[in-house]
Amino acid sequence: MASPGETGAASAELTTPDLGRSLPEVHRSVAVPNAGGFLRKFMVFLGPGYLVAVGYMDPGNWATALAGGSAFGYTLLSVALLSSLMAILLQALCTRIGIATGRDLAQLCRERFPRPVAVPLWIMAETAICATDLAELIGTAIALELLFGIPLLYGVVLTALDAFLILWLQHKGVRWVEALIFGLITLILACFVGQLAIAHPVWGEVLQGYLPQASVVTDSQQLYIAMSIIGATVMPHNLYLHTALVQSRAIGPDVAAKREAIRYAALDSSLALTLALVINSAILITAAATFHASGRTEVAEIQDAHRLMAPLLGSALAASLFAVALLLSGINSTVTATLAGQVVMEGFLRLRLSPVLRRLVTRLIAIVPAVAVTWIYGEGGTAQLLILSQVILSLQLPFAVVPLMMFAADRRRLGPLVAPGWQLAVGWAIALLIIVLNLKLILDFVLGN
Repeated sequence: MASPGETGAASAELTTPDLGRSLPEVHRSVAVPNAGGFLRKFMVFLGPGYLVAVGYMDPGNWATALAGGSAFGYTLLSVALLSSLMAILLQALCTRIGIATGRDLAQLCRERFPRPVAVPLWIMAETAICATDLAELIGTAIALELLFGIPLLYGVVLTALDAFLILWLQHKGVRWVEALIFGLITLILACFVGQLAIAHPVWGEVLQGYLPQASVVTDSQQLYIAMSIIGATVMPHNLYLHTALVQSRAIGPDVAAKREAIRYAALDSSLALTLALVINSAILITAAATFHASGRTEVAEIQDAHRLMAPLLGSALAASLFAVALLLSGINSTVTATLAGQVVMEGFLRLRLSPVLRRLVTRLIAIVPAVAVTWIYGEGGTAQLLILSQVILSLQLPFAVVPLMMFAADRRRLGPLVAPGWQLAVGWAIALLIIVLNLKLILDFVLGN
């Protein structure tokens, strides 16, 4: 229970005059009813979690899940589960600090840290967004090639046109964006339900795969894929994005209204991330049941997976569903990565660019390595580049998680809305685990493992 002094300090903090809105196009654009039952209020808060969940099922996740499932069977399902549980807690903390302070994570970093700290954090965040965009670019280009026969190099360039989709969506309003994202996620889930029905996995082995095994840490190959799964699941840019998206709801200024909003927003993100876990698991399970079970343990390229799926499963439908789901994932991820880039740039630099210009700049940065790898190595290099992009995300993750935990524990600024002790304890344990695993990964690399 907070003391009167703490409550007063919190009230002063929570009503601080606005110094710059996060995602100004949608800020407080969704009205919150003052009365009504649980379902009516929850439906108002339903949406931001699904925009965040998109990042947990992007083409980068596909590459890591395919590589992990084909090489190690169901073993890395435990990593997918652990990563999702970590993400659920971290995203819940994002909703808390976004609603409690009225600031997003990038704004808080700029305001609370000295410039020599804030600038490197901004660089790390931008690096993570470029790595994310690289994965989305390659995944979408591959899907265009599989479905329409468009050469990979041309597909890479064509993906830059998605900037205009972002512009159109933002003019329609945040609820339109959320509805489109939810619809695409539903279609992706339907595709994988169909694939699982065709693949016939051994469900007893699937359940056993969710139990942690020591080989994930002791085997350097498994650790590399495991870290890419963590990077692909707990994505740094999503922590920035979620703190901004929750401010699209016109929440009351009092502590009670904010506490209620935190509860609904956390439930929204938890349900959305659970759905993302189901989809990520489905990708890995499909790879394990289709490739690992038939002795194809080296399948990492998305194109190879698509080509082998029909003959191994005896169904052309499985391959078609695979390609359609990949394209939908790429389109979905495009929306959220662009919004995250806007949050990071405006929050750290107070620099506002049009969504189209911002998208084109980020996409051009990502196009360079994608075109170079495709030109030199052809399709054979895309899988390694996809997995590497997700490992980069894992290496960047502590630079977003540690500030998040610092703000979630700041009683002086959050007052009665400070995160509960158990959430802080688990959150710091997650941060420590990510740092230790990253150090182990770097050590393995240095030692040549």
